[in-house]
Amino acid sequence: MCGITGFFDHQSNTSSDIIEKMTNTMVHRGPDGGSTILLDSNDVKIGLGHRRLAIIDLTDHGKQPMQFQYLWITFNGEIYNYKELKAELELLGHAFTSQSDTEMILHAFLQWKEKCLDKFIGMFAFVIVDQSTRKVFAARDRAGVKPIVFYKKKDLLLFGSELKTFHQHPRFEKELDSSAIALFLQYGNVPAPHCIFKDCFKLLPGHYLTYDLSNQQLEIQKYWDVYNAYNQPKLELGVEEAKKETKTILQKAFDYRMVADVPVGVFLSGGYDSVSVTALLQKDRTEKLKTFTIAVPDIGLNEAPYAADVAKHLGTDHTEINCTQQEAIELIPQLPHFYDEPFGDSSAIPTTMVSLMARKHVTVALSADGGDELFAGYNRYDYLMRHGSKIANMPKLARKAIAQTMELLPADKIPVLKNKYNFHNRYEKLKGILRDPSPEKIMQSLSQQYDLAQLKTVLKAPFKELETAYQSTALRKEFYTPLSYMMAIDYTTYMVDDILQKVDRATMTASLEGREPFMDQHIIEWAAQLPDNFKYHNGIKKYILKEIVHDYVPKSLMDRPKMGFAIPIADWLRNDLRDLLESYLSEDRIRKEGLLNWDYVAELKTKFIQGRKEYDLKIWYLLMFEMWMEKWGTT
Repeated sequence: MCGITGFFDHQSNTSSDIIEKMTNTMVHRGPDGGSTILLDSNDVKIGLGHRRLAIIDLTDHGKQPMQFQYLWITFNGEIYNYKELKAELELLGHAFTSQSDTEMILHAFLQWKEKCLDKFIGMFAFVIVDQSTRKVFAARDRAGVKPIVFYKKKDLLLFGSELKTFHQHPRFEKELDSSAIALFLQYGNVPAPHCIFKDCFKLLPGHYLTYDLSNQQLEIQKYWDVYNAYNQPKLELGVEEAKKETKTILQKAFDYRMVADVPVGVFLSGGYDSVSVTALLQKDRTEKLKTFTIAVPDIGLNEAPYAADVAKHLGTDHTEINCTQQEAIELIPQLPHFYDEPFGDSSAIPTTMVSLMARKHVTVALSADGGDELFAGYNRYDYLMRHGSKIANMPKLARKAIAQTMELLPADKIPVLKNKYNFHNRYEKLKGILRDPSPEKIMQSLSQQYDLAQLKTVLKAPFKELETAYQSTALRKEFYTPLSYMMAIDYTTYMVDDILQKVDRATMTASLEGREPFMDQHIIEWAAQLPDNFKYHNGIKKYILKEIVHDYVPKSLMDRPKMGFAIPIADWLRNDLRDLLESYLSEDRIRKEGLLNWDYVAELKTKFIQGRKEYDLKIWYLLMFEMWMEKWGTT
């Protein structure tokens, strides 16, 4: 895994030191070396940059940017089936000089052009310059594990793994997009293809871009879509047959993610997703897998005992990483540097911490993200299946009255329930569900922190409601179920723009390659066609995955409530982070900046401090935005 960047300057006045500066902003993504190339192509100057984290073919043969004939490439990611594709290309007459997957991509593109993407199994974002046709080809993997962002204005096209590379180019104009700010306040991230700056965009997962250097014509095409799998009839098969085939598909995908010339480990939380990865990988190996678990006991984040029991049962080489609350808090001021677009998911903190610790032992770590989106693991699916129809059948006036009462009654005043995990956040979202309990509105309420009315109050600048994958209508009516709808939306939104972005930045902060076994396209293409009751069965989430895990780990070791990487944000904001909160959400700063409505912010902050704990994420998003503004948003 690496960092890539570059420019296409039709004024031909960008110098070599600019591409070097752009590249070196990402040393954390590639500490094993950095290289650049400057090309002149008639009326355009081309700069390509690469920071390398050596994983496959550790020799200089794997160095990038790489050339083959008239093709140049800079590539971030891994193609796990590169050996099979290399053998196929050799039968077609291709000869190779290295053992790298990068060289294979060049040959594959020469042989099959954009159709090479159909053959790749992996995570990738790459840019190829074809000097013979004067065209540029860029692509992103199907799930969106690897990021790539572009800037196009006038006679300049920039690209990079991270936005921070653009700030090094003298013609990059960082003009804030108020509509993107609104998206961030809604979702805690800026969903693709949108970007916090105008004239910037993210290439969507499963898409490729072509750019003609002769006429500056830019086109984007889709080559893969998760809805193609959801828009298929559900498979007709028994549970045992489905379980057997699911395990076979999982095993192949997991084994592929072990391909490396450096040490590999697994993040083991003790939950079903990470245990399934660990169990299937360890079962046929004599060498012990290296597994890692983080514990921050003084904030209640402690899955270590559960993970240790599972690791002992499976026989892994287990490392328990213990951190303190103070270490977690001290990481917060560093977040805006690595998350160079506003990012509101507080679990970035423990994810970064476990990555930093794991890097002391391994260079590659497998995560288990995606299991919830694939096999119906989120609590919101459970709520929908258990309570959706009940709420919908309540009289409208009753629902409205309950929501109005909740506006007056803080979550911390609800007996018993106030002590339940994450209750105060669910309490806030329930208000929106009561107003409209349709699956679409339930999904919207559960996904957003600020609704449209609140956005119009908190934001001073005018904004447009930008289209995102949250509004997708691609799931056809004949294949529609509420569960399929929510899972497909999550796969194309929350997973891409929150989970995968978080893991990419957190692991890259530590110069650690994070791999995502559940993101293999064959898993989602299979899982999407499984009947709903194989995923959510009689109140059991992730039913078929749990049945597979129970073949290797006793149910008694697995049965416990879902924990996640929960951070006590409300308590931190009121206590340890109070000075930070008052500094960044001060009247002087907010009024001087002119983006937010100070009266709304002041009222929200006062209510939160006085006891409205359910406003913690609204406050946290504002704090993360203001910290980002100080680092990247101001001139």
